[in-house]
Amino acid sequence: MDARTLKIEAAKAALAHVEDGMRLGIGSGSTAEEFVRLLAKRVGEGLSIIGVPTSERTAKLCDETGVPLTTLDETPELDLTIDGADEFNPDLVLIKGGGGALLREKIVAAASKRMIVIVDESKAVDVLGRFPLPIEVNRFGLRATEIAIRRVAGELGLAGPITLRMTKDQPFVTDGGHFILDASFGRIPDPRALSNGLHSVPGVVEHGLFLGLAQMVVLAGASGARTILARR
Repeated sequence: MDARTLKIEAAKAALAHVEDGMRLGIGSGSTAEEFVRLLAKRVGEGLSIIGVPTSERTAKLCDETGVPLTTLDETPELDLTIDGADEFNPDLVLIKGGGGALLREKIVAAASKRMIVIVDESKAVDVLGRFPLPIEVNRFGLRATEIAIRRVAGELGLAGPITLRMTKDQPFVTDGGHFILDASFGRIPDPRALSNGLHSVPGVVEHGLFLGLAQMVVLAGASGARTILARR
């Protein structure tokens, strides 16, 4: 199966967990977009849900396909979030933010009773870090923030390029108006220690390590979709 077919298979399996009347967090990225298209078809057939999008791009796709939306202010407690990931490890710790929506994705996931992650088998790793870790930062004091991030990483034995994400010749700007630094550490053996360290840097708005948020991963591979549950 090609990459898109795998994404559709994962989205189909996750859709089976969506029930009538749910308040649903709707993720961002290419796999989440396949989920939105399948969800829209079910809504057209009579499924009643209300969704909170994790990005402006997702909101636009939902509007175009007829998925009803609300805001997190209007609906601050959600039943389920379904989203993709850039990487996950055996403990279901995720790296997210490749599309730049990590802050809203984390806020929505934290407001949900459950989070299901939909991915293809290329996203499974033994140790996080192959995918560069996105770190959303305030524009003010960017250089000082980068130096502080390098210091935190160094104290944990982590090193590697930290680059400002660009769009053509301009810095990429998130939906929240921030910049993103992509940290290519290669290996992150202790995600919680790195999470705590990054949160100690005043210029860091949020980072792409999602700890303790995902209860299930739907993993699509050549033999179909299977589920991986979080360890108790």
